[in-house]
Amino acid sequence: MTAKPVILKRADWASHETLWKGHFLGKDIGTDATVIFYATEEVGIGPRWHMHPYDELFIMRQGRALFTIGEEKIEAEAGDILLGPANIPHKYHNLGPGVLESTDIHLSPEWIQTDLDDPELQD
Repeated sequence: MTAKPVILKRADWASHETLWKGHFLGKDIGTDATVIFYATEEVGIGPRWHMHPYDELFIMRQGRALFTIGEEKIEAEAGDILLGPANIPHKYHNLGPGVLESTDIHLSPEWIQTDLDDPELQD
């Protein structure tokens, strides 16, 4: 059987009217990649400390972010692509100024995430 093309309209994945924010699961369209479109206008805001049992690619579309991947801190900007290896905790936040926008590709048909206590926020 030949695979058929699939189209997702913005209404199928977007959670914000104007920002590129939302997600879709690969399993819902017959592929092994889940995609999260992340965006925030707030400086200092971003995904908290967590990990996945698969690799994740971060494609910086707009703005600047500070990533912490394992023990490494990386400043990234529009056009940069980063790899978050499987089972390595990571987080990032908007450095500003302006909007941070990334496309995060999870190499899995499902979104599997373990949220963790952030060692930088411990007493």
